[in-house]
Amino acid sequence: MTRILLAPDKFKGSLSAAEVARALADGLVAVDPSLETVCLPVADGGDGTVDAAVTAGWDRVAVTCSGPTGEPVDTSYARRGDTAVVELASAVGLELLPGGIPDALGASTFGLGTVIAHALGAGAGRIVVGLGGSASTDGGAGMLTALGARILDADGNDVARGGGALRGAVQLDVSGLVPSARDAVIELACDVDNPLLGSTGAAAVYGPQKGAGPQDLLYLEHGMRQWAHLVRNAIGRDVSGLAGTGAAGGTAFGAIAVLGAIAKPGIATVLELIDFGSALASADLVVTGEGSLDEQSLYGKAPIGVAHAAREAGVPVITVAGRSVVGLDRLRTHGIVASYALSDLEPDRRISMRDAARLLHEVGRTLATTELLEGIS
Repeated sequence: MTRILLAPDKFKGSLSAAEVARALADGLVAVDPSLETVCLPVADGGDGTVDAAVTAGWDRVAVTCSGPTGEPVDTSYARRGDTAVVELASAVGLELLPGGIPDALGASTFGLGTVIAHALGAGAGRIVVGLGGSASTDGGAGMLTALGARILDADGNDVARGGGALRGAVQLDVSGLVPSARDAVIELACDVDNPLLGSTGAAAVYGPQKGAGPQDLLYLEHGMRQWAHLVRNAIGRDVSGLAGTGAAGGTAFGAIAVLGAIAKPGIATVLELIDFGSALASADLVVTGEGSLDEQSLYGKAPIGVAHAAREAGVPVITVAGRSVVGLDRLRTHGIVASYALSDLEPDRRISMRDAARLLHEVGRTLATTELLEGIS
């Protein structure tokens, strides 16, 4: 019996990773019911990370937190043993901005800290935080205040949330930080190597994506510089120049500096969490993919991470994408033997996104009849 491991990322704006995997699986078995399909959706540390863990057998824990601009958000994290998987995007991400309206200066990571605090309070000793999809540039300040730190202005009052308010901060007090936050092992799943400050920093590079105009960028950079100064005074060292501290609007900076967090590659972390290696060991073929397979995909995105793991195990890989602008010759260097794009079936992007499930089902049917599949049967 041929065993096919379906390990796609989400098709953003269209289908979740689990829905992509299911549509492909349904198409495959519709043609050949003898095929064994295993759905193991993946993520690269952004939205979908918790869902990937839950699909792999982790428990989902519901929690309510403050969204990026303070509105209540119902979210969840994944839990297995003493490890919790927390996703920034599902707590304070861009997709949660009310009405989709950005608040570059006021958006905060406070809600992320609330979710982390919940996991710690439930006994988690290891927290894995997926950092993709941030709506804020607050250097992780909101996250730390939710964990008990205080950020004070010249009058001794707590400053408002958001990166813009940090310009008026004069002191970081970490004496009230919950002890479990200091004691836990915290890992950051991210693939950004930007520092916190400067022309390649959190505000300059990612601020415009979060709605920051030219003046906002100046305010945010000022806030981040002041924040870095306060953190240095509080902990006795400066880590703002370290690669990766600019991730998620500087959230990585606050976590690394104050909580002792360690940054790790996003897809590699997720594959470890879902025990991808065990599923791979008995697979004859791996099918992976994402909505858009492009140049960015080749640098740490989920499909390439999956392909590298499969290549090391000697298992052939096929990619399926909504659209692909990377030639098969280049994909082959990553262990990918064939590539399919929904745009080849439906060139109209709007229709392709709307009908992605149907098109993926069709791709699955096509895969079931390929010579490659016949060769491994």
